[in-house]
Amino acid sequence: MATYKAIASIGEAIISILQDACPKTEFDGPEFKLFDATSFVKHPITKGVSLYLYRVTVNGAARNQPPQLGIDGMYRRPALPLDLHYLLNVWWTDAVTLQRLLGWCMRELEDTPILASSVLNSPGPERRMFDDAETVELTLDSLSIQDFTNITDAFKANLQLSVPYLARLVRIESTASVGEAAGLVQTREFGVGRLVRS
Repeated sequence: MATYKAIASIGEAIISILQDACPKTEFDGPEFKLFDATSFVKHPITKGVSLYLYRVTVNGAARNQPPQLGIDGMYRRPALPLDLHYLLNVWWTDAVTLQRLLGWCMRELEDTPILASSVLNSPGPERRMFDDAETVELTLDSLSIQDFTNITDAFKANLQLSVPYLARLVRIESTASVGEAAGLVQTREFGVGRLVRS
């Protein structure tokens, strides 16, 4: 299961997918960046793609799970299942290229609907956050009226053409122990008795 560093790793992976696949002959010198709330005002970009994590929710379908047995024989608290809500923002100096870049980004992400651990784990031993079998689903999302209002009110001066995405079911592993696993059964004894009739 993923560690607490997984949230940042997923954003980095999405940006990396787009940056690595971008057709540089068609789009000249684009930037690919993770954004926070201040980036829209203090560090906007003129050409490229930004990814803004605007909301994190608990995945209700996977919320109530039993404790997990670790390889050390200890039971740990259940993983925290999260859904990450992103805004993919496209920036360019002219409308035609802006819309072409948006179309390319959407097609590229649609072609990569499952983020495997090989994509999510950055190179190096310290960046291994996901088990080999772990995946995260990436899909188009929709904005609630409240979220749309909050985002446009805050960033309307610098907000660009945007599309919402959802990274579904990111399981954050717990390190808190809740007890040791019971030992394996070694023997089983069956007693033989007499049936007594009255």
